[in-house]
Amino acid sequence: MDTRRDIVEEKFSELLGSGINPLNAEEKQKLEKAYSIASEAFSQDSLPNGQPYLLHNINVAITAMKEIGLGPTSAICSILHGADRRGVISTTEIRKEFGDSIADILEGFNKLSDLHTERISFQSEAFRTLFLSLVDDIRVILIRLAHRLNDIRNIHLLGEKTEAFIDEIKFIYTPIAHRLGLYHVKSEFEEKVMQFEHAEIYDEITRKMEESSYQREAYIKDFIAPVEKELSEGGFDFEIRKRTKTVSSVWAKMKRQNVDFEEVYDLFAIRLILNTKARKEKEDCWKAYSIVTNIYSPNPKRLRDWISSPKASGYESLHTTVMGPQERWVEVQIRTDRMDQEAEHGQAAHWAYKGVMQRKNTEDWLSQVRDILHNPNQVHHDQLYRSENGKNKDVIFIFTPKGDLKKLPSGSTVLDFAYEIHTDVGGSCSGARVNNKAVPIRYVLQNGDRVDILTSKKQTPKLDWLAVVSTERARSKIKRQLKEEKYKEAETGKGLLLRKFKNWKIKSSDDLISQLVKHYKLDTSIDLYYLIAEDKIEVSEIKKLVFKFLESVNSKTKPEEKVIESTEKAAGEIAEKQDILYVGDNLKNVDYRFSKCCNPILGDKVFGFVTTFGGISIHRMNCPNAKRLKEQYPYRLITVKWLKPKDASFALTNLKILGRDELGVVSEISKAITDDLRVHMRNIQFKTKGKNFEGKVSVLVKDNEHLSQLIYKLNNIHGVDKVIRSK
Repeated sequence: MDTRRDIVEEKFSELLGSGINPLNAEEKQKLEKAYSIASEAFSQDSLPNGQPYLLHNINVAITAMKEIGLGPTSAICSILHGADRRGVISTTEIRKEFGDSIADILEGFNKLSDLHTERISFQSEAFRTLFLSLVDDIRVILIRLAHRLNDIRNIHLLGEKTEAFIDEIKFIYTPIAHRLGLYHVKSEFEEKVMQFEHAEIYDEITRKMEESSYQREAYIKDFIAPVEKELSEGGFDFEIRKRTKTVSSVWAKMKRQNVDFEEVYDLFAIRLILNTKARKEKEDCWKAYSIVTNIYSPNPKRLRDWISSPKASGYESLHTTVMGPQERWVEVQIRTDRMDQEAEHGQAAHWAYKGVMQRKNTEDWLSQVRDILHNPNQVHHDQLYRSENGKNKDVIFIFTPKGDLKKLPSGSTVLDFAYEIHTDVGGSCSGARVNNKAVPIRYVLQNGDRVDILTSKKQTPKLDWLAVVSTERARSKIKRQLKEEKYKEAETGKGLLLRKFKNWKIKSSDDLISQLVKHYKLDTSIDLYYLIAEDKIEVSEIKKLVFKFLESVNSKTKPEEKVIESTEKAAGEIAEKQDILYVGDNLKNVDYRFSKCCNPILGDKVFGFVTTFGGISIHRMNCPNAKRLKEQYPYRLITVKWLKPKDASFALTNLKILGRDELGVVSEISKAITDDLRVHMRNIQFKTKGKNFEGKVSVLVKDNEHLSQLIYKLNNIHGVDKVIRSK
């Protein structure tokens, strides 16, 4: 006789009779098929106490059906969980043999089992969000609850995993059980956790409660007798229930109120439930309250009226504490049958679903599940257990090799994850190992992946990486790195060009560089130097352009002398044509521009400077370069005066604002610019340094007077210390 086999078969027979509803022939057949597969998968495995391992799976199935109220589908999943990892049957075969629902539930169960929790706090919102985001069918969670309920009942078998298991029960499964209205499961979790963590306190409170149980029952009977009499005479249809607190809830109250066991006056509560019409609910509850408080004196500080003003969760009830016989305080809860049903099966705020699904869909989904659990005789429909949102999740959670958790937007790639870890890791990323499988940087990550980034010293950021990443964080870091890399290369190109100028006996000048930038249609000299460093512009070609330019000025003199002579001649010609240059309107035959080093605007005191190419640049008198230009090139200066434009025009001006970082100061600055003076802002940036701030604002103004008004207005804002016109 095979004793081990007999034990398992006896337990399986118990399972077949565990359902709330009797199983039909097809359901029994599927359960027997699952049992046969699991028997083969776990035939050689034993629990730490020597019993067959398959007993564990069957016990989970019994708990799922008998205590949580699930159907045969969940029982099949409970029996099969883990079998698909023993090589006996694949997920594809399970899908073929048992259907999509069972295959999907087992896949979800495996995802939760595979979570790497070594370095993650079960209390963290990120972990709880990840936990639920992996689940599309609530039965995955409910089977996990049944699984953990069996585990905690056999906690002595867990060994070194016990402590982590207790944390998981406290911070994950207890709140879920409460949230789903599985209060008996929640209470057992709390009791078992306390027994493990505080065994001596648990035993002491249990002993004291048992010692007082007889007296407590007698006291409750004496307490409710006059209340029943008065309510009956008042014509109420009612029910009175007594509720004794659990050991864990008593201890929680002792800690919260910092009192001894003997000072916990509400070891039990009396719940008065009225069967009344909807329009008379409030009236009847207050009438019942009046009857109770006429018999026993209430503590006015302990009245809680959640009928007139229900809790945010929708909870409605009248709570009061009255002085009963022997001068003992007793808590009394008064509510209608409807209120009691909603309190038991309605919303509770013990679990946050932020970021997982829309709240409305989540509530609907969980409400459907609660309805199934509290009305087990109805037909089970797989679709009722599923989240409406399915796999449409906005965020994913990824594990590092050490088990740290990172949150990323859905659709993020390996490269996004690399930059999330560190800029240097992203810049040198050459690929990754995702769940121990090598993948490229473009690989799109899935929720719960474990990612190990591969780096290479030879790797550098590329322009096409911007098309690989999906997060703004990674994109901005790549742009910054590309810019830094460009500057480094530009310095190399600049050094190369200056050495060539020296070899060619040519004195470098801003005018020469500007001519080259203009020829190649570039934006800045940095672009020129970068292209030289990258060998995208031939140095020999530059040499031809430079000498051609210098020869065009004067082929008989030294290049630098000819440049000066040409400039002097141009300045003289302009001076002869007009002693004063008028700017500000559309003048013909006069080539002038406003210098970017000081950005002159209408009304500023300015002067003109004849450039190498014969054009004129307009500078403010207090321009940072004014002193140097006046001292070194006095022959190139001309007088400039403003012409009032025919049509209203605006000029871009930059301001630097310094001040103290006080509440609302930025808002006041923005209001003064846009509302008070009707000035258009092109850009605004603020950053704080300790208690101070520095702001940079680009504005469009009509003229110098308009700008002066703006600066005066800004200087008078409380918190602003100084407003400076900048480049």
